[in-house]
Order: sequence, then C-alpha cells, then structure tokens
Amino acid sequence: MTSIYDQSKDRALRHPEKAHRPDTPLQRKPDWIRVKAPNGAGYARTRDIVRAHNLHTVCEEAGCPNIGECWEKAHATFMIMGDTCTRACAFCNVKTGLPGTLDANEPESVARAVEKLALTHVVVTSVDRDDLDDGGASHFAATVKAIRARAPETTIEILTPDFLRKEGAVETVMAAPPDVYNHNLETVPRLYLTIRPGARYFASLRLLARVKEIDRHAFTKSGLMVGLGESREEIMQVMDDLRAADVDFLTIGQYLQPTRKHHAVERFVPPDEFKAIETIAYAKGFSMVAASPLTRSSHHAGEDFAKLRAARAAGR
Repeated sequence: MTSIYDQSKDRALRHPEKAHRPDTPLQRKPDWIRVKAPNGAGYARTRDIVRAHNLHTVCEEAGCPNIGECWEKAHATFMIMGDTCTRACAFCNVKTGLPGTLDANEPESVARAVEKLALTHVVVTSVDRDDLDDGGASHFAATVKAIRARAPETTIEILTPDFLRKEGAVETVMAAPPDVYNHNLETVPRLYLTIRPGARYFASLRLLARVKEIDRHAFTKSGLMVGLGESREEIMQVMDDLRAADVDFLTIGQYLQPTRKHHAVERFVPPDEFKAIETIAYAKGFSMVAASPLTRSSHHAGEDFAKLRAARAAGR
C-alpha cells in the first residue's frame, strides 16, 4: 500500500486565505489510514467527464482520501455553486473568499454528467453561499429536477449547508425533492466556535428536524468527524440529539488535517473504537450507521442508501 493520496501542498498554494492560521505540524498517519494512489482507467474516465462538463467535486476540492476508490467505480460527489466558500471552517480544505455569480447552466451540466456516468445514486453538495438570498436553495432544487429529467432512475442525495438565517430555504429544497437529505453536524457543540465558527449547532439540528416536519417519510442523514478533541460522552450526546431530530443515518469518520493551516489532529481513533461507536449508534435507534477511519458522507453512499431503504421496508 502506498501513502494516502495527499494534495495538501498543491492546495495550500491555492488557499492563501488560510495563511492567517498558525502552522500546525502534520502528523504521520497510522497504518490503518492508508489508501492507494488513484491511477486506474475508471478514475481517469470519471475525471475526464468531470472536466468536460466544467464541474467541481468535493472529492478533489476537499482532498478526500477515497477519491481513487470512488472515481474508479464512477462515483463522484458534485459540488455546485462554484469552488469558493463564504466561510472558513478550521477543518475544511475548500477555498474561502467572495464567490462569483451562479452558473445558470450548472444544474443541466451536472445532470448530463450523471447520465454519462450512468450513476444509480448521486450525491450533490455545495460550498456555503451566505451571499445569496436563499443560500443557494433554489439552485439545489434546480439541480435535483435536472437530474430527475435526464436520469429518472437515479436516486439523489443532497448534502446542504445550514442555510443559516435563510427563511424558507429547506422548504425550497424539499419541494424538488431529493431521496436523501444530508446535513453534517461535523463536530460536538463545544468545538463549534473553533472548528465551525460560522455555524450554529442547534440551527443545524433544527434544519434536520424541519426536513422530517415537511415529510416524515424523508430519509435524513448527518455526519461527524472524530479526532478533533471531543470526548466520548460528547459523541454520545450528539447521537442522542440527532435521534431526537429523527435522523435515520449517521456517518462517523476520522478527521484528517489537510494542511498546516488547518486544525491539528488531536487523536487518531483506532478501528476498534469506531466499531464500538457503531454498535452504540445502532442501539440508540439509527437505521443505518457507517463508522470507520475512512468513512466520509458520500463514501459508499449508494450502497448504504439501498441498505437504509431495505431496513425501513423491513420495519427496522
């Protein structure tokens, strides 16, 4: 096995907005966080289709360690509304700044790429667009509708921002509607001011609860990173909060520091602890749980959604 695919040096040059943060040494990753560098034919084909349609993916922009595996299987998470985020979270490697105008053709471009890749399940996420009146909710809805028109059999999962202080945004997105509504809490409430300063923990919880108020049959999903300094008790409390919001699907993965300008990894959580967390999460009532060092929101999303639907159909 080769070292984890790491774009950090290249991305540090592209992200001068992180320069105000003090350098934090990058720790050596343990053996259980190792993946092969991407180099297969399937990876190249997915990359070419993404480039041909002038699209962004969170796989590249966030330096996801699973990009080789996912793109080899023609799985990609499309990132709409540009590559520049209005927030600067301490964990995220997406560029921060003043975004450009929305591309009105983007929903159709995403739909064409989904059709060409013959995706059975697609994940669509975005940068935060606090500059827009609706936070980009109508753009999400337009993208879902465009995919439905070109690939009616494809199931659609969206991973949205929190739409903080954007009245009616969730309602706009849910009118499309997606098959899965995902919004990540990312970390425990105590760490929000440090890790996710532009967000509010209870606003994110309220968003997830609102989805179920609009459609009680909707599938909802949220994710956490560990290794940022949270305690086990805090993780348990977040699980309880998510269950109180009737969230169906929980993902938990290891935080990996993208560059020296990002928050340090406080601890690499071993695989056996992830397994224990997964067991507890199921005991708390989640219908689907994915917990491992390399788990990410969209990793194996299609397979996991199929299991989630089957579990609900079976009454579990």
